Amino acid sequence: MNFRHIPLYLTAALLLGVAPVAEAQQELRKANKHYEKFEFALALEQYKKASEKRKPDVKTAERIADSYRLTRQTVEAERWYAQVVAMPGRDPQNIYHYAEALRSNGKYEEAKQQYMLWAEEVPDVEERAQHLMASCDKAMNWMNQKMPLAEVQRLSGLNAQGFSDFSPMNYGKDAIIFTSDRGVNQEGKTAGTYGWTGRPYLQLFMASRDGNGNWGKPTALHEMINDQYHNATASATEDGQTLYFTRTQLVQKRKAGNADPTSWVDKSQVQEYINRLEIYSSQRRGTTWTEIKPFTFNNVAEYSVGHPALSPDGKIMYFVSDMPGGVGETDIYYTLRQPDGSWGEPVNAGILINTPGRESFPYVDQNGKLYFSSDGHMGMGGLDIFSAEGKHAAWTAVNNMGHPINSSKNDYGIMFNEDEETGLLSSNRESSNGTDDIYSFKVLQKPVVLAVTTMERKQNEQKKNVQLPLSQVQLVISQQNLNDTSVATTNTKGQYFMDGRKGNIYALKGSKQGYLNQNVQVEVPKTATDTVQVAMVFDRDEKDVAIVLENIYYDLDKWDIRSDAAKELDKLAEVLVANPTIKIELSSHTDSRESLKYNQVLSERRAQAAVDYLIEKGIAKDRLTAKGYGKTRLVNKCIDGVACPEELHQQNRRTEFRIK
Repeated sequence: MNFRHIPLYLTAALLLGVAPVAEAQQELRKANKHYEKFEFALALEQYKKASEKRKPDVKTAERIADSYRLTRQTVEAERWYAQVVAMPGRDPQNIYHYAEALRSNGKYEEAKQQYMLWAEEVPDVEERAQHLMASCDKAMNWMNQKMPLAEVQRLSGLNAQGFSDFSPMNYGKDAIIFTSDRGVNQEGKTAGTYGWTGRPYLQLFMASRDGNGNWGKPTALHEMINDQYHNATASATEDGQTLYFTRTQLVQKRKAGNADPTSWVDKSQVQEYINRLEIYSSQRRGTTWTEIKPFTFNNVAEYSVGHPALSPDGKIMYFVSDMPGGVGETDIYYTLRQPDGSWGEPVNAGILINTPGRESFPYVDQNGKLYFSSDGHMGMGGLDIFSAEGKHAAWTAVNNMGHPINSSKNDYGIMFNEDEETGLLSSNRESSNGTDDIYSFKVLQKPVVLAVTTMERKQNEQKKNVQLPLSQVQLVISQQNLNDTSVATTNTKGQYFMDGRKGNIYALKGSKQGYLNQNVQVEVPKTATDTVQVAMVFDRDEKDVAIVLENIYYDLDKWDIRSDAAKELDKLAEVLVANPTIKIELSSHTDSRESLKYNQVLSERRAQAAVDYLIEKGIAKDRLTAKGYGKTRLVNKCIDGVACPEELHQQNRRTEFRIK
């Protein structure tokens, strides 16, 4: 080719065509460098420039989507993951991230479809996908509740526009200490930028409220606490003289670790370092903080500890850690104050609290009740706030706080005021750029605790029923008129506690191997106060073992079913409905008085009357047999001619059923 004859305009066009490609590659190299250093906010700036000049390939599109996800910009994350999942060669994990973005944006039906597709491509995650789809259903049910549990609104006058403010804690009567990335300028230096978010490092601030409830301008805590990098999530003793808080620490990797934010490391080998959390405490002296001391169980070479939460009496401290031996990614632990003032060996809060996911941001109210956030328990999306019944490692139940305390986004860092009905929480529910704000809430309807007790019915030598605790009973719980069920297990004492709402009706189905199933329906009275007791009594699934039905009484020489007897037969009908495959013999017995023939006829008529009653209740006739035994099976020595008190005669007058 003779280049001398190429027109000048064509040469210029070729150069102009090459330039954008070269610029895009340069921007892409910068973006990837930021991404690999966990500087996702900075990476996005470069990825945007590169994608304007050149359509991103699948790897670049994945990184853009990841960057939006990790900076919690869920709308953009959804948009980019939608593109990624349609691209050849993409990782199936992107389907999961797409589903999570949809759920976080409140698009629950669409999220369920993506979870299903994820399970189809990765069969090993089917159980997890089913759990997440059930969470979507539960979230929609919570949002459709006619009467809201609480009022929640963004706190005015405290949150900083464009920055994150979260995890408030009461400090004194009219002040709070909270975490913010609004920036702290110290000694004439400008606050540094945290590349992960593109905002300053997290620091602790204090704000006070005046007599009208208006918040004053927040001020940063002393620089002894607000060190050069992240300082966050604090908890103070009741007297306000000791503050525990979380601080980041950079350590060199010894082995592969989590992709923690290390963007503030100004080193070329950034991948060789990892960001870990520690707990520190500080003593207040007058108006300043002094004596920064590390928590005894800090161990940044191996794991993180953070998010301290003191009980009101200062005897227990809950915290979060990813130390070896835990249940999930991060678990909640507790430590007890020793007589010498030191902290005892940390104890994992157990599998009822901790899940394979992330548990974090514990808080203990003035009654000692534990609250925490989790993305492992069934929730609405992101982190949800939960309350726990029990204490230490002896937990009996975990309850989702429901909508609107929780939303489809991250909800965490809750605290209650002294009145126990109002408080503050943290959320990014209204954020478009991933920042968090502090919200105020007022509880409109306090939950009523349903105290469920499961017991086994046994009979002593006198044929009297006794009830003993039955542990490890599986409960399937549903609320009337809602397509919503949950599964729980009673503890070693046969107990389970759950939150209910006044006026609601709950169905509980109990089952345990070797026992007959038991169903109960509970309507929470509108006048209920704190607790409603629910008893579930189980009989062994054993053939030809007689079980006495209590309170089955007949008028003298009569066999009509009285109203008090009907209540007991109704319970038996419920047992038969809950166990549709069993057949029973219903037998009636008399005392020794009157003739053998008379008692035989009377007992047969009474047994048949009970069977007829059950048939009227919808129990199939072929499942029931009536049998009268008269006075042939006395349970004591009160035979003819023996003087006995009425109480012993009553033991012989009984109605029993046995499985055939």
